[in-house]
Amino acid sequence: MKRAARALEAKPRRTTLAVDDNQSEDLPLVGRTAAMQALYRLVARVMNTSLSVLVTGESGTGKSLIARAIHDFSDRRSLPYVVASATDLEGMDGPQSLLSRAKAGSLVFDEVSDLSLDAQARIVRMLDALGDTAPRIMATSRTDLMDALEKGALREDLYYRLAGVTVAVPPLRDRVDDIPLLAEHFLTRAEREGAPARRLASDAVDIVRAYTWPGNVRQLENVIRRLVVTSSNPDIHRPEVEQVLGSQPAIEPLNTGQADKLSGSVEQHLRRYFDLHGGSLPPAGLYQRILREVEAPLIEIALDATLGNQAKCADLLGINRNTLRKKITELDIRVTRRRKMM
Repeated sequence: MKRAARALEAKPRRTTLAVDDNQSEDLPLVGRTAAMQALYRLVARVMNTSLSVLVTGESGTGKSLIARAIHDFSDRRSLPYVVASATDLEGMDGPQSLLSRAKAGSLVFDEVSDLSLDAQARIVRMLDALGDTAPRIMATSRTDLMDALEKGALREDLYYRLAGVTVAVPPLRDRVDDIPLLAEHFLTRAEREGAPARRLASDAVDIVRAYTWPGNVRQLENVIRRLVVTSSNPDIHRPEVEQVLGSQPAIEPLNTGQADKLSGSVEQHLRRYFDLHGGSLPPAGLYQRILREVEAPLIEIALDATLGNQAKCADLLGINRNTLRKKITELDIRVTRRRKMM
């Protein structure tokens, strides 16, 4: 199987990706790890079906890119590709207007669990009334939809209408061998856009591979773009990467199934962060960076658990309500009042 390469750009260079049924498709994606090859095969199999597709993955993994690739390399490629917003669903004619715009192309609901329950109900009614010339329906989500179902943030009937095929996009930390390929891709693209030619030296590649990339591909792209601008030499070395990464999130999202192992998980990530800097110390201000990384998801999860009720959330956390409001503002946390489904 050849590598699918030159991805994440408007006019990608294409390489042939052989799939199991002896057909081949050109997918504008970068990655040759087993996880990405499995994703390519799944995309190739579903792209010309009429099944709805649910693309899941962490923020920054490229969910929208996958949805777009499914459209652009399918037999619907010459038809419209429409990404629906909450505003598009408003009014008596909102859903019908969306269908008119999408025609028999593709209609995508981005971050579907963020939509209000009223908007979700409109989607369900729209999907139930689809005719023979309906568009391909796709949706994306960065959140655990089963968890959203349990909390009442996602309608069960909508979930089963959208989840014909689920395409899970792996986080960057689960495809470490693709990181140098992606970095090279972003360097090449920056050069084509007029930036000076740059490349990562071997010591820089080592540190880029070791970092956990909580913001995934989007974070890597932003870091590479910054390095291209700030580097004064053709070769980018470890100290320059360390300086840029010093202002990035210190640890990856915590992923532990048991609360009593939380401290161990934090310790593991912190040790890895210190190891990232070799014999040097991380940039000053580490205490506040670490607190922010832990504090933000704690408050977000507590808000979800209390359905956005800030008074209940403050009581759950054991902090003053004014303190909670201050933290929500400082950490730029989105608060949505939700209600449980009857």
